[in-house]
Amino acid sequence: MKIAVIPARGGSKRIPRKNVRAFHGRPMLEWPVRAALQTGLFDAVLVSTDDEEIAEVARAAGAQVPFLRPKALADDFTGVVPVIAHAVTAFEDASGQAVELTCAIYATAPFVQADDIRAGHDALVAAPGQDYAISVTPFAFPVQRALKRVETGSGPGLAPMQPEFIASRSQDLEPAFHDAAHFFWARRAALAGQAPVFSPKSIPIEIAPKFVQDIDTPEDWARAELMFAALHPHDGRPAPS
Repeated sequence: MKIAVIPARGGSKRIPRKNVRAFHGRPMLEWPVRAALQTGLFDAVLVSTDDEEIAEVARAAGAQVPFLRPKALADDFTGVVPVIAHAVTAFEDASGQAVELTCAIYATAPFVQADDIRAGHDALVAAPGQDYAISVTPFAFPVQRALKRVETGSGPGLAPMQPEFIASRSQDLEPAFHDAAHFFWARRAALAGQAPVFSPKSIPIEIAPKFVQDIDTPEDWARAELMFAALHPHDGRPAPS
């Protein structure tokens, strides 16, 4: 079986109730649920939550919520892999069927596209020796030319973090990527063994920067709303690349 798991706990502090807050006319959680359903890949699309209101929104969007997440897995310090592993085990116990591949899709990823989720699936299936396929996006500026703040005898100053690259042309530097926070695909053994998500055993699935925006602060939310409106014309489909 293949399932999607969307972790959506109720304890968001910087943007209270952000998983169910209206984003571009729909509860935020509905966007990743819709993308998961649109792929046609999954035997089940689950939402893992500790919150009854979130569970109701998830069900209304078309997801399943067969259990509430234990409080021990719903604090500020629990990583996503244990949450997904718990959901897979709970689903297997309830259904009596083994889950081969799982896609973790982030609850605050309104830009996630069904085609990108499919691309992650296809990449992992084609590479049986790999554990994960994860969405990434390039940094907008070469990380090798990053600056750091330093203190001097006359006041604060700047210094290059990697002085050997400060005069290099951007096109001559190796591209660097960061987590796009859209999704990751995982094999059952990787989840069971708590294998690290960021490792040579993870396949990068590159997401165009125009589809990537962290949503951790009210300013992030406002920027994301503007980006989403620009990308989605009136017919609701993403703007062409």
